Amino acid sequence: MTAVWWVCLVCYGLAMGYIVKGLLRGQLLSKKLVLGLTVVGLVAHAAVLYPKIATPFGLNFNLYNVLSLTSWLVLLFYVGFCLLRPIVALGVLALPLALGGAMVGYLADAPYHAIYQLSPMLQAHIVASIAAYCLLVMAAVQAVVLRLQIAELKRVREHPLWVNRLPALQSMEALLFDMIGAGFVLLTVALGLGFADTTNLLAQHLTHKTVFSVLSWLVFGALLIGHWRYGWRGGRAANMTLYGVALLAIAFLGTKFVLEVVLQRG
Repeated sequence: MTAVWWVCLVCYGLAMGYIVKGLLRGQLLSKKLVLGLTVVGLVAHAAVLYPKIATPFGLNFNLYNVLSLTSWLVLLFYVGFCLLRPIVALGVLALPLALGGAMVGYLADAPYHAIYQLSPMLQAHIVASIAAYCLLVMAAVQAVVLRLQIAELKRVREHPLWVNRLPALQSMEALLFDMIGAGFVLLTVALGLGFADTTNLLAQHLTHKTVFSVLSWLVFGALLIGHWRYGWRGGRAANMTLYGVALLAIAFLGTKFVLEVVLQRG
């Protein structure tokens, strides 16, 4: 399994290095090469991560496994969007995220009580929650790139080659709202299923997670309404996306960190 893990790291590293080199030198990026290396890395990453999550005693969603799984799904969504839109350059942020997630998931461990005998509603809630989180993390990555692009385009000088290699600003904004819209729908479904399946927020240590998740949902809802009604875009849209994802990260990972690492509870 160690050899497979190294295959994952090498493929992610090579794809990331190729993109960085291309952006710095203003070279055309080969989508086939980037996606080929990324897909091989994703397969190796999955091969290492699966037995850590699907244990003989049940599902192990400890903090580090969730980080690794989240980074894997983010990269998977990146590959999917690359097939539809010219966003290969965004791998400069998605690939380091996956590389870090793969390393943390393999090297770190945290106490956790394996999950078994889940109700169908709870299983759907977990799937929708992770999918929503990953899509909105992708939106955050897109927001970071969009902010950098806007800042550079405002400078009164020749733009760096890496900015020239990015899609048009309108295309970047359209992709951002595509991700936010899809993530918001999944987050709404996840919250609805979670509320329906929860019996006692305090006893299940879900109060903080629920509060921050709802706050994140409100931020994204306000952003979508503002975009539709008032034409919010550009820097405001990017900033609100980052705020919403930060709240969701506190809900999704902050709670797990406190319970599993600080308090040493499963």
